[in-house]
Amino acid sequence: MQNVRIAVVGTGANGASMGADMVRAGLDVTFIEQWPAHVEAMRERGLTVHLPDGTSENTSVAVLHFCQVAEIRGTFDIVFISVKTYDTRWVTELVKPLLHDSSVVVGLQNGMTIDDVADIVGPHRTIGAVLGIAANMFNPGVVIRQVSRAGTWLTVGTLDGASTPMLENVVEALGHAGRISISRDIRSSKWMKLLANIPEMLPSALMNVPLLTAANTEGMRPVMDAMSREAYRTAIDLGITMVPVLGKTAADVPDSDQYAIDLLDTILESYSLPDTRVAVLQDWDKGRRAELDAFSGYVVSKQRELGTTAPVNEAILRLSERVERGELAPSPDNAALMIEALTASSRPG
Repeated sequence: MQNVRIAVVGTGANGASMGADMVRAGLDVTFIEQWPAHVEAMRERGLTVHLPDGTSENTSVAVLHFCQVAEIRGTFDIVFISVKTYDTRWVTELVKPLLHDSSVVVGLQNGMTIDDVADIVGPHRTIGAVLGIAANMFNPGVVIRQVSRAGTWLTVGTLDGASTPMLENVVEALGHAGRISISRDIRSSKWMKLLANIPEMLPSALMNVPLLTAANTEGMRPVMDAMSREAYRTAIDLGITMVPVLGKTAADVPDSDQYAIDLLDTILESYSLPDTRVAVLQDWDKGRRAELDAFSGYVVSKQRELGTTAPVNEAILRLSERVERGELAPSPDNAALMIEALTASSRPG
């Protein structure tokens, strides 16, 4: 990958850890970050990544603040975007002047952001990605990576499924961060990750507990499974193809909503530690608004477009909106509200 210039825009837990892997492999990588304290910490002390085996790596990185983007001269060949879904459009506009005709923008994000990116830079410069990684960031300049490189699973693909030289460059770059494959139907692949995210994100955040704690709380797994089934039904209604992700094979994909349950099981078994806190909860911990639009909010909006409903997802979404308005505090006590929402959804009428 000689002379390939890379930017990682948004260097939170996932973006920073994968960016550091690329830097350590000798690639030309520039971090672009909006959290001032994080920028200064990385400039002063480098980026420290604590790995699951108890070891740590400190990497010197080239990092710029968002306000310095206008000072950048030249263009990037690959721009990895790892910001919150609600920041995707303006951040893509921010980096658009830094692209040349064959540059690509890769969304290292949960949620269905590929259409936003394509709308701004064009489908030919858009590559989607699915991430099987878990990491936390509680302090600037420090990432706690909870899945090893060997256990990290990534897939990427162009919108039309074509293989291109830039896609191959993306594969080579991300291959330093984990196992990687190419999807010929990246929209469906991203939907599979959405099916896995839907039941984990809001319930455990509402309870203010790690994911495994939420899943093992009496009465909560049926709530999570109901959310999964509603999301699966939404995907089927939209014509999404069920494809293997997170290391699964075609033989692991049943022709039923059991696949959505299986995907959650994979997240719990392979991508979660006892202290894993989901992204939504990490945002609330930091006083930030979370990506409600990317998870249950997305399913609810799509069902509304289809003229139907996703009652359990909608009830959990409304509880989460109350948290963001300051009307409800994240607490284990909220499990009762979610269990009641499931009960209410099954009542006649």
